[in-house]
Amino acid sequence: MGNFIKRTLSAAIFAIVLIAGITLHPIGFLAVFLGITLLGTFEFYKLAKKANSSPQFVTGMLAAGFLFLACFADLHLNITSIFLLLVVTIVMLPIIELYRKKENPFANIAFTLLGLLYVALPFSLLNYMVFPFNDQQFHYEIILGVFVMIWANDTGAYLVGVNFGKHRLFERISPKKSWEGSIGGSIITLVVAWLYSNYSDDLTQVQWLVTGVIVVVFGSIGDLVESLFKRSINIKDSGNILPGHGGILDRFDAILLVSPMVFVFLQTIKEFFH
Repeated sequence: MGNFIKRTLSAAIFAIVLIAGITLHPIGFLAVFLGITLLGTFEFYKLAKKANSSPQFVTGMLAAGFLFLACFADLHLNITSIFLLLVVTIVMLPIIELYRKKENPFANIAFTLLGLLYVALPFSLLNYMVFPFNDQQFHYEIILGVFVMIWANDTGAYLVGVNFGKHRLFERISPKKSWEGSIGGSIITLVVAWLYSNYSDDLTQVQWLVTGVIVVVFGSIGDLVESLFKRSINIKDSGNILPGHGGILDRFDAILLVSPMVFVFLQTIKEFFH
């Protein structure tokens, strides 16, 4: 019971902070998701050390911060100079590695860059969900809807899988996931997308349903990819920042692949339909 209460409290605090950061103000969004980006990148680099590499923590986290700030500033403040800092920081990675005298230097560079590509970039692209149409308006409904659908997919898949799951979805990577749970989560997600479309007019009903399909497909794959990474280094959780729920990467594994694909979808809408 004590563990259940701890899990419930940490989940409630996590949800409150996340929703407040999404909905209240652009500066709140900046503070919350910049912090999550840096924590997630740091967590990834800690895990990468278990894969016999020595990523550049400071340089990589500076680049992650510059990447997120560059996207925010480009959209909200019409400032692009932070991208220059990002480029300089990335160029410094191989130069710094020359003087580190660490084993596996190219693996170190590769894992440092992978932290930017796998963690920092997806979080940075969330900026394009809250400022999707170049109108300087804070459209929090889109990113909130995406997270609500991710939670619906996870919850639906778990509840249906626990009660009806018999056929394993991807046993080599995640033995507990089932096709029944995946289908149940998909149906619930699409229902939530349809209901949410009646609340938000930022996207049409069809566009919200397409977003729901993106969440179902790439959210599920994102979960499996993070599980693959953890299995490759023989750990259960990516961290312990959230008591009873693991680390940042455990909580945001779905968004790491959903965010880039929703970004592509929103850019397509803006280009051809908006």
